[in-house]
Amino acid sequence: MYQEERMLKIVDYLQLHKRISVDDICEFFNVSRDTARRDLVKLEEHQKIIRTRGGALLPTLHHDPIGNYNERLLTVSEEKQVIGQLAASMVRDKDRIILDSSTTVQACAERLNVQECSVITNSINQADVLSGKDGVSIHLLGGRLQKEHRYVYGSSVIATLSHYFVDKAFIGIGGISAHGLSLIHEEDGMLKHQMMKQADQVIILADHSKFGINFPYRFADLSEVNIVITDRLPEPAMLEILQHYDVEVVVPS
Repeated sequence: MYQEERMLKIVDYLQLHKRISVDDICEFFNVSRDTARRDLVKLEEHQKIIRTRGGALLPTLHHDPIGNYNERLLTVSEEKQVIGQLAASMVRDKDRIILDSSTTVQACAERLNVQECSVITNSINQADVLSGKDGVSIHLLGGRLQKEHRYVYGSSVIATLSHYFVDKAFIGIGGISAHGLSLIHEEDGMLKHQMMKQADQVIILADHSKFGINFPYRFADLSEVNIVITDRLPEPAMLEILQHYDVEVVVPS
């Protein structure tokens, strides 16, 4: 069976069952795990599925395509795990860092391994993850709680942030394009932009699906970014744009 035929049947299966595993694909089509993963990668590139750990989901039509925090945690891909590991490796002992509320940044928090570090965050989840790590000092910003996405926001949070200066800010995004960085929610974007302003080094965490995407609220220009960590190099045109703004692109070796 050709790949295109398998892909059509995978989508048909998802429309009935909403979820499929790599093992299911191997069994249904008598293919290797590598072949099954390649099928899922291609389907994701065509925005037909959402890849998860060990399988895929059918995208849900929703007023908010980003989904709430718990939904997004269920769809943290292998790519995001790799990005999180690369980001964590950039944190040095005694660094002062900002971690935003994105799930990709949580993958960084989970892998943080330093003797001493100070973390400022607006995320309930990041603070919870880091609370079990000795040597990590946590400052959880106070403000209005966004229950669905589990972060605090508001003018008081931005005002408090303006008094802090850190070595690095790790920021997740909805989309990155020639127009800059963008998100669905304005209040989240305003807060992320303030986080960027308080850091010596701004590090964006974005898997390959975020490139060339524009969401309604543009919160920062590419000129404000130092590093983008991603799972694979973007298309040449996008890479050229990033190079124009002196943005370093970091991918797995």
